[in-house]
Amino acid sequence: MNKEWSELNKTMQAQLKKRETFRGGINTLLILRDKLMDVILSFKNELSREDFNAMPFINADGYHSKSIAYSLWHIFRIEDIVAHTLISGDEQVFFSGAFAERINSPIITTGNELFKQQIADFSKSLDLDELYSYISEVKEGTEMMLKDMGYDMLKRKVLPENRSDLLKLNVVSDDKNAAWLVDYWCGKDIRGLIQMPFSRHWIMHIEACLRITHKLK
Repeated sequence: MNKEWSELNKTMQAQLKKRETFRGGINTLLILRDKLMDVILSFKNELSREDFNAMPFINADGYHSKSIAYSLWHIFRIEDIVAHTLISGDEQVFFSGAFAERINSPIITTGNELFKQQIADFSKSLDLDELYSYISEVKEGTEMMLKDMGYDMLKRKVLPENRSDLLKLNVVSDDKNAAWLVDYWCGKDIRGLIQMPFSRHWIMHIEACLRITHKLK
């Protein structure tokens, strides 16, 4: 893991544990996310459309076996679902912004159910400009929520009604490679969700994307 990202992530996790350092922890998280977002934006500036679709490690195990286009979709669909349906209990950016049509996506899920050639075909179908618009709006919405969040909310688990809403939306496939996400998310408290989809999940997939870009070069 990138040393700077790792240190920011560790600092953030420690700060979130105490009321007196909680607000500093949120600020550390925002700094980390901005640094990771710089890398995401660099992909758009430096890579070709074909690079976003490429899967040079298609037969490998790990996040680097995907494509960059898929990885970006996956990061931000998960964040949108968790931030809005499971924490805030409001409408996902994906639906309020009509992004299914704008991005030209054949799915509305996280994409966990897709495999090898399915990922390649999915990647080619996406409108990258609209995907980047979605990324920006999801990031902004999550960070508004984080800035408004109080320390006492961190110990709250996902509410049963929010889990029910998640299932009704069909945004997590019932495929075995995806269905586990529901129990995983709903078994965590809000602090646990902050420490995975909003931070560590970004790091893992972006580092995998960087591995792809290095292979392509």
